[in-house]
Amino acid sequence: MWKKTTMFSIGRTCLRGIYSCQWNNQNKRQNRACCWFSFLSFVSILALSWMYVCFIAFNDHNDVNWLAFKTLKKWVSWYMIVMVVSAVLATYCLLLLVFGLLHLAIREPLNLHWLHKATAPFLQLGAVVALTLISWLVFQSYHRAKTAACKVFIMMTFLVVSAAVFLCPLAICSPCITSNLPPKPALVGHRGAPMMAPENTMMSFRKSIECDVVAFETDVQLSEDMKPFLMHDNGSSFLLRTTDVKDKFLGRDGGMNTNFTLQELQTLNAGEWFVRTDPFQSVSSLSKQEKMEASNQKVPSLSELLVMAKKHNVSLIFDLKNEKNSTGFQKSDSYYTTETIKKSGISQDKIWWLSPEYRHDVRNIAPGFKQVYHNEQDMNADGGGFLNMKYSSLNAREISELRKKNVSVNLWVVNERWLFSLLWCSGASSVTTNACHILKNMYKPDWHLEPNIYMVIWISADVISLLLMFGMYLWQRRRKNHVFRQNKSERRLPLLPR
Repeated sequence: MWKKTTMFSIGRTCLRGIYSCQWNNQNKRQNRACCWFSFLSFVSILALSWMYVCFIAFNDHNDVNWLAFKTLKKWVSWYMIVMVVSAVLATYCLLLLVFGLLHLAIREPLNLHWLHKATAPFLQLGAVVALTLISWLVFQSYHRAKTAACKVFIMMTFLVVSAAVFLCPLAICSPCITSNLPPKPALVGHRGAPMMAPENTMMSFRKSIECDVVAFETDVQLSEDMKPFLMHDNGSSFLLRTTDVKDKFLGRDGGMNTNFTLQELQTLNAGEWFVRTDPFQSVSSLSKQEKMEASNQKVPSLSELLVMAKKHNVSLIFDLKNEKNSTGFQKSDSYYTTETIKKSGISQDKIWWLSPEYRHDVRNIAPGFKQVYHNEQDMNADGGGFLNMKYSSLNAREISELRKKNVSVNLWVVNERWLFSLLWCSGASSVTTNACHILKNMYKPDWHLEPNIYMVIWISADVISLLLMFGMYLWQRRRKNHVFRQNKSERRLPLLPR
């Protein structure tokens, strides 16, 4: 018994020390401490929401890295840095929350140390474990309540929350719970296959062919000698991220596309950066030969890509990065790009024309191009039937309605299996992706369920949860009654004669 009491006392002291850095028992400013614990709990819920947003945003993590590069002029995986820091702080938050709940359970004063208070707003995670403990604490609070009104309030609040959780599937309308699964969306290689090779290089587009893509997606700019070449970054320093322009052309790394001829551009190394920075953490999956090939890529011309597209019967969709700077169609990127396409001899229906600035002029000289639009309004005004939009711009119902109208819907950029599964179930025609090597091997959506199977899972989960909660409630009530009878019996014991 003495050992048990001593161990409990040591455990309590350790909890107090870790949580509040007060190794001696102090019961000061308890009201303020409770406020801090409430604040920590609230921040933890907000942090969990932020972690969820970060998880959803992982699909676009390369866009985050690119935007950070534009500001900081240094290419590293900024998104992963944020995620690692968040995960470390989230673990810390989880431990604080658990220690705080244990303090409540053993009725120890909640004196949160100032260091924890300072970092608490930025800490994350813990809500799942905390919610698991909540039902136990709710029943404990219910049995300890002194008045009937307090008990009714506790139980009614818990029942309302539980009912919302148990019955929320009635309000869920998931496209993946269906008996009529649409066809798998076709794949469009975003700058080729940029997880397997440097973006916008011939190696990258060749890798995307191995994924059975139906189209190449790329970015076209004009050189100083008015020849179309492939490069995503534009404006000043457009070569800085993906080439060795600093080494090859000293003092010209801040130049624009019109400051370099195509011949100069093709002397640059456009692949070494990929092996060095490993932007998608995928270089380790490449063979030694593939790494060497990736390290020696150059800036391709549009003509080179058109030859490959024609040979493999693949379509082409592209952004014209500097079209808004044009002063007329005859001097525009649209004109020179269209002329280059026509000279290549590729079938015009293989070109998905996206740029809106000179759409009607392009249509006059190349009527066979498929016209693709950024929004429904422009498409409907022009009598078109092909949309290219960010995946978050349309919900499942809107995609389904567009498909019923025989409108082709391509959504960009989709890299994660769960997101691809959702868009598959919604009926998207195609998706633009960095991860064609992953999505090509999917033969059914990850989250597809027949409605009757989903109903069985839902009802079973609710029933099991209710049984566990009911068992926990009965156990705590029985324990309370046992303690009550024991205390009553001790009070009735006769006094021993002296």
